[in-house]
Amino acid sequence: MSSQPSEQAADSLSQPAQSLTNAGLFERGLIRIPGGVNSPVRAFRSVGGTPYFVARGQGAYVWDVEGNRFIDYVQSYGASILGHANAGVIAAIQRAAPLGTTFGAPTPGEILLAEELCSRVPAMEQVRLVSSGTEATMSAVRLARGATGRSKILKFEGNYHGHSDALLAAAGSGVAEGALDSGSTPDSAGVPTGAVADTILRPYNVVPVLDETVAVVIVEAISANMGLVLPKPEFLQGLRAECDRVGALLLFDEVITGFRVAVGGATEWSGVTPDIWCFGKIIGGGLPVGAFGSSAAVMSELAPLGPVYQAGTLSGNPLATAAGLAVLQQLDADAYLQLSDTAEQLAMGLRSAFASAGTQVVVPKVGPLVGLFFGETQPTDFASASASVALGRYPAFFQAMLSRGIAFAPGPYEVIFPSLAHSEDDLRITIEAAHEAAHEAAQEAAQEEG
Repeated sequence: MSSQPSEQAADSLSQPAQSLTNAGLFERGLIRIPGGVNSPVRAFRSVGGTPYFVARGQGAYVWDVEGNRFIDYVQSYGASILGHANAGVIAAIQRAAPLGTTFGAPTPGEILLAEELCSRVPAMEQVRLVSSGTEATMSAVRLARGATGRSKILKFEGNYHGHSDALLAAAGSGVAEGALDSGSTPDSAGVPTGAVADTILRPYNVVPVLDETVAVVIVEAISANMGLVLPKPEFLQGLRAECDRVGALLLFDEVITGFRVAVGGATEWSGVTPDIWCFGKIIGGGLPVGAFGSSAAVMSELAPLGPVYQAGTLSGNPLATAAGLAVLQQLDADAYLQLSDTAEQLAMGLRSAFASAGTQVVVPKVGPLVGLFFGETQPTDFASASASVALGRYPAFFQAMLSRGIAFAPGPYEVIFPSLAHSEDDLRITIEAAHEAAHEAAQEAAQEEG
């Protein structure tokens, strides 16, 4: 078989950057990749227009293939908490790569990363490394079912826990933008109703009444997949008490919040200790990674010690563990203070920008996470978050910011991720752009209404 087509493709992609365009690459992608992208929100369907193709990133910035620079607040949806191409992370990968990229055998880095994670969350005695957040939550739910001998899962509307079948019901993030319809359960074709038959759905911020059939309650301790929705003061503590009452396990999905909102993640931030944790994103330094952990007693249910099977050829990948350790070693108390201060400045600037344009918005902020909701009130659940999105104001603001060199996520259910690399100057430029963009979007909205 001739290799000419693949050689031609490689040659065309290795052309100088100025010969590539976003539109041209997207057209080529549409031929070989469903929708032209490898994760749905990247297709820009929620905001319109053509996606930009990133050629490189450095610190707070990304450059597309046409040479345009953006101040980036996507930061790989929170994975790049230090900013892109951090020198310490790159050096760690460069040291690890010549030694081999995968072995299917234990490596020292797995032990070091597991020790670091557990040291930050003392109640978590053991972890199992996997290759994605979806894999972590899927495996953790299986573990909870095996440990309790029960079958039912309770999840909250608008929380996104990856794309495993049992958790694709009333999910947030990109699923909320492309679900079959607002009342569909499950959220995706190809998922039989039987796959979610044991999945119970409840509104976020309402403590449910459980019974002895529930194995696990899975929750985003700080919801960051339907915009930024904060838990009410009594919510997480109420979940802890209700799980204890019936012997169910409480699972914090911290794929986003893990080691982002505090040294010890949402457990430290909230003061509530779950039974199981799931992590991802920043613990791999931008490489594919996930982890789930619990007490030694619960984790002993996993093979090879117990009857709950879970495995992965690339689990504990040496490049990912090296990169993850390099990130976590830079995340001390001072780093979190800086992140929180950066987020506060950004949130205040956005509030001021919209106020000057006469547009009602709510800009919540938790630690280094920033949200944006159009409307008068802070959403407390998926229904109120969806009502804000339904106003249809986000696409115009997104495009107005992008045209000014500021990249927010191309979807209204995502949050804003300032990093340690964002400088005072970056914030100033962003806030100035936001003032202009807010006025432009307001004028566009007025013309549509008129």
